[in-house]
Amino acid sequence: MTDTESHSGRKPGADSDTPQQGELDYKINLLFGGSVVRKDLVKAVKGNAIVPSYVLEYLLGQYAASDDEATIQAGIDAVRKILSTHYVHRNESELVKSTIKEKGRHRIIDKVTVTLNDKEDVYQASFANLGITNVIVDPATVKANPKLLVGGVWCICDIEYFHSDDSHVVPWILGSLKAIQMSSFDYEEYLASREGFNTEEWIDLLIQSIGFNPEMFGRRAKLLQLVRLIPFVERNYNLVELGPKGTGKSHIYSEFSPHGMLISGGEITVPKLFVNNANGRIGLVGYWDVVAFDEFAGKKKRTDKALVDIMKNYMANKSFSRGVETLGAEASMVFVGNTSHTVPYMLKHSDLFDELPEAYHDSAYLDRLHFYIPGWEIDTIRSEMFSSGYGFVVDYIAEVLRYMRNTDYSDRYQQHFTLGTDISTRDRDGIHKTFSGLMKLIYPGGKATPSEIEELLRLAIEGRKRVKDQILRIDTTMSAVNFGYSDMTGAWHGVTTLEEDEHPDYYQPRLAETEDTEELSVEPEPARKKDAAPVPPIAEVAAPLFEGHREFQENQRGVSYETLLMPYLRGAANITIIDPYIRLPHQGRNLVDLLALLAAAKDPAEEIAVTLVTKEDRSEYAQQHLLMLKDIQDSAATAGIHFDVTWDETIHDRSIRTDHGWKLLLGRGLDIFQKGSGSQFDLGSRRQEFRQVFAFGITYINEGEDNS
Repeated sequence: MTDTESHSGRKPGADSDTPQQGELDYKINLLFGGSVVRKDLVKAVKGNAIVPSYVLEYLLGQYAASDDEATIQAGIDAVRKILSTHYVHRNESELVKSTIKEKGRHRIIDKVTVTLNDKEDVYQASFANLGITNVIVDPATVKANPKLLVGGVWCICDIEYFHSDDSHVVPWILGSLKAIQMSSFDYEEYLASREGFNTEEWIDLLIQSIGFNPEMFGRRAKLLQLVRLIPFVERNYNLVELGPKGTGKSHIYSEFSPHGMLISGGEITVPKLFVNNANGRIGLVGYWDVVAFDEFAGKKKRTDKALVDIMKNYMANKSFSRGVETLGAEASMVFVGNTSHTVPYMLKHSDLFDELPEAYHDSAYLDRLHFYIPGWEIDTIRSEMFSSGYGFVVDYIAEVLRYMRNTDYSDRYQQHFTLGTDISTRDRDGIHKTFSGLMKLIYPGGKATPSEIEELLRLAIEGRKRVKDQILRIDTTMSAVNFGYSDMTGAWHGVTTLEEDEHPDYYQPRLAETEDTEELSVEPEPARKKDAAPVPPIAEVAAPLFEGHREFQENQRGVSYETLLMPYLRGAANITIIDPYIRLPHQGRNLVDLLALLAAAKDPAEEIAVTLVTKEDRSEYAQQHLLMLKDIQDSAATAGIHFDVTWDETIHDRSIRTDHGWKLLLGRGLDIFQKGSGSQFDLGSRRQEFRQVFAFGITYINEGEDNS
């Protein structure tokens, strides 16, 4: 994305309701034709059908996997007709039953669950929406689709009706059943097509496949979204995500793949999850690639101690016990839940696992987690965040990810980097599995540059560090770990979490004993003679302003022009802002925010001069650009600021210079804040420190006072 575009990726005045195929979408269709679909079509066909996205995309992939508009419209019409004719709405189940009876045979789309009736030695199917049960299923069908036995599968079925005078005979007959999922794909073709994309394009394709518009996300935010996919591509991967409501934590596990199962945290039982000792039936972990627990948080939730113990063993050893027999499974475990407090509040009063049920707020359980997604960094999902571009048909990418569970890329960093020596085996396992998963997602061929590898390694270390640092708050017997890595020159690179950088005073474990000791060691203030004059306070000496370079991470909060820029601008009479891109409305608002701070900080009786050196907008929006700058000039004048604009087509770097000697080099200029919700009731629209920032750097240089 260039600086002349908005963060949403659309130029001002573009029609956001009309999807426009860009270069990336063209390349996607060229290299993956037939395996991709336009993501906004799901909404277009869904209507009031309560079916997972992968079911709809399966149908769209059959009829509308094209970039030809006529073909797409014909495909949408076909899928709508199929849904209206064959999808069973619960409130219309009796009508569908009547149709089957009158026609003798009718095709339906429904979720089918199968159980074994061991008394009669037959398999029997239940249809969730149609509301019929005990339908006989052929053993070969069950063998071909074992997930029918656990949780159920969405299927296209032919149902027949034949009435019998025998009341024990079910009149419903299953004529045919086809699970809604792909039967095969060419992995080598997938790898070959991947080579046609650079890293940024490929990440954007994956984000569009999830259903989001990549232009609404920064690099770090995209990678955090991709971490949610690691359980599908890594066996026995244990992931936790806690954060505010509405950030899409459970969406991927319910909608993205037919190989994942999302269940409510309150529905977890040993028989359902692992094994039913009464009948020997294996639970969810034996049949699904990913088992995700929704609404897992809640301190007061009742938990089964036996379940917690079995889960600990499974998460550590990939096995569980059935009586005297030990069984293994490959299902990854995902725990998602909502937080009710801010990050600094949790760090000050407890820890970042504070919301978990008491039985799970245990160091032995937490130590099994490989990565903690900081859900508070992820934006609340808004309508403009959904993609209208092309992405993989969900069923296709789900099969690709499942296939890659057989590969291991955990050692691909070792020819360039070495983990710290005091990182434990369990910490290494977490880092390795996360790194391997990200490599398989982004670089499925296994080849990446050292800088690309380093980016993924740092994120993998950070996610495990977030887990371990919180465990240290809970269990004081555990030793602190210096998380980081060395490169081939031997240089050490420490890794921190974002909340550690934002809230250093609260992040470190609270040492209660030390604090108590310090309180006891304070000497009492010496008594003063009666009527003696009070001792004057020691004059406060202003600390010198920082000189040098500072870096800020993507998604960081607590940053504002007030703290970042104003200490260096106060007292200046002439300020020059050099920024080639003050064109779009949000960039103009950023400039106004700074001018307002300057106006509030100066003596009302004084005036200051601010000059903006920028590039002239020569596009179709040039007139809007000039009008915006004129409005800013008029508004600033009422507050005692002489604002002028100078055009310079040669500039590129951004900086601010003052007449009292400071030069500030701004990596992104004033455009450091991510787009918020747009709501006038969003706190971030009122105060900058509540907004997330892009990754940027700033350098402070004291050049001495300008006497010219």
